[in-house]
This record gives sequence, C-alpha cells and structure tokens, in this order.
Amino acid sequence: MPGIEARTTRADRTRESILTAAERLLAEQGVAAVSSRRVSEAARQGNNAAVGYHFGSKADLLRAIVRKHTTVIEQIRSDLLTAAADSTELRDWVACLVRPYTEHLAALGNPTWYARFAVQAMTDPTYREIMTDEAFSAPSFQQTVEGLNRCLPTLPLPVRLERQEMASHLLLQVCAERERSLARGVPPTRRSWADAATGLIDVLVALWSAPITEFSIE
Repeated sequence: MPGIEARTTRADRTRESILTAAERLLAEQGVAAVSSRRVSEAARQGNNAAVGYHFGSKADLLRAIVRKHTTVIEQIRSDLLTAAADSTELRDWVACLVRPYTEHLAALGNPTWYARFAVQAMTDPTYREIMTDEAFSAPSFQQTVEGLNRCLPTLPLPVRLERQEMASHLLLQVCAERERSLARGVPPTRRSWADAATGLIDVLVALWSAPITEFSIE
C-alpha cells in the first residue's frame, strides 16, 4: 500500500541518516564521548530517542554500522578469494586481507569515516568484541586466514596469532591515517587507495614471513 511504502521509505532514510551521523561522530570523537542523544541531534532528528527507537542500544547501533560495511567488504573479498583459489603465494592471501578494505573505502569517495570508526571501536574494551565478532569472524576472513596459514606451515601457532593481531592493527591504523589525511585535504604519501594497498601488502608480507629471533612458551 502507498501509505505503508512511504512510511517504510521514511524509516529507511532516517536509519541511514542516523548511521551516517553516528559513524562520523564516533570516528572523530571516540565511542565513549558520543551519546545516543548527540547522534540523534547530528542526524537532525527532532526526537532525541530516535537512536533507541530505530536501533536499540548503543552497542546495537555500532553493530549496525559494522554490518553495513562488512557486507560490502565480504563481497569484494569473496571475489578476490575466487581469483586466489589454491594459490601458494603468500602475497595473494595478504592481498585478500588488505584490498577489500581499501577498495571499499575508495568506492565510498571522500570523506570517509569507517577506518577511523573501526580504530576507535577496537580501542574501546566494551565495543572491541563487536568489531571482532562482525569483521573478523566473517566466512571470507576465515578463509583468508586459512590461506595464509597454508603458506606458513612451519610458523608456530602462538607466533601466527601474534602476527595476525599485528597485521589487523596495522591494516586499520594505516587506513585510518590515510582517511584522516584525505578528510583534512592533506595529500597522503600514496596517490590512491590501490597504491596504499600495495604498500601495505609489501609490509604485511614481510611481517608474516619475518624470521623468529626467539620463541618460548611461558
């Protein structure tokens, strides 16, 4: 019915406005500093309870932001995984880790906030679990990790997990810094997101394949 369709369209637009406003505020100011009321105001909602009405809790709002992006990132990574197939080249699997993020951010244009939002969420103990659950437990991400592991069969499991953590942090931080530079109009070191991905892949390949100087289990 026309009336129901119109209300649904308005609700969808309101949800999108809230998601955009929340992502920007959280990226720029941090998770702890931004209340649901401030998000509603930034989204130009007359009702200060709009966030709660459309999303529920603040944690639910963060999860919705992550899912909005990971859905697209998952599709890009799935396409890259198809191309990688049974590759035994470490670089191919590192590319499957990096390029889905950079291609997605490039497609969003400028400014973007998702990389900075992700960094803020990952540094907050309350919301870190949401990021890891949604972004790092995705099937395509797990498939990428399996491909990496096949290329590094002699790497001890604790070292592998340590380097996976390092790689994830480096990916998010580098993307966030480039995103911040672009938003401020400061030319970043690399000309494009694709070039930035290439640089990141170079570094992460070196990280994953670095020698182990000393290793012991406490």
